[in-house]
Amino acid sequence: MWILLFILALAFVLGSALILLRSSNLSKPPKDVKPQPYQKDEDSGW
Repeated sequence: MWILLFILALAFVLGSALILLRSSNLSKPPKDVKPQPYQKDEDSGW
């Protein structure tokens, strides 16, 4: 009985990890998006 519960819990953990890994690949920005140029902190006027 405990082995069945362990296998079921392991399946849930692996399934959720795979879903998270797959969803993280979908949230990448498009290729045509360019990053903004970095401004030094001294130039910002603080």
